[in-house]
Amino acid sequence: MPTVLREAGYRFHFFSGDGHEPPHVHIDDGDRKAKIWLQEVRVAKNGGFSDVELGRIIAIVSENRSRLLEAWNEFFA
Repeated sequence: MPTVLREAGYRFHFFSGDGHEPPHVHIDDGDRKAKIWLQEVRVAKNGGFSDVELGRIIAIVSENRSRLLEAWNEFFA
């Protein structure tokens, strides 16, 4: 489960078994979790983040989308 980014207190990572799914990133902050699709940046799942926090997370993912996709492609190649 490699961490590919840490920003604003959030940890952005992949699960090793996720390679069969479209590119996405998991975000953790304590007990709260989210899953964000990377092709079209949007929320796949939300486990406890407020709308404001999800907006912040979406902005971070959007700003780092190329880097996250590159990390996805390298990890699951």
